[in-house]
Amino acid sequence: MRVNAEMGPGFQEVIYQRCLEIEFQEQNIPHLREHEMPIHYHGIRIGTRRVDFLVDEKIMVEIKAIKQLEEKEVAQALNYLEAYELEIGLLLNFGSKSLEYKRLINSKNNYKKEIS
Repeated sequence: MRVNAEMGPGFQEVIYQRCLEIEFQEQNIPHLREHEMPIHYHGIRIGTRRVDFLVDEKIMVEIKAIKQLEEKEVAQALNYLEAYELEIGLLLNFGSKSLEYKRLINSKNNYKKEIS
């Protein structure tokens, strides 16, 4: 990914978020940045949370800038997918020596994940 190649590790998440938004804009990829998403419990809205990016109104993109992704970040991203009622997510970590990413799929309490 061009953002990782040009910026390298060491910046805060917001820097990578800004760079990724430029890439989305340059490639005409429809997206919303820091989009407020409703959270429901038993069909009742209980709050909101901002997703780093909502791409094409159906793909959640969460950005991290940590040394290494661990299971807690994956579990959190999967929980967000379920809470947002989205099927597909992408977890990107710009903090490691090379870009780390995980493609996540929400299949109604039967999660699958592809780890790369």
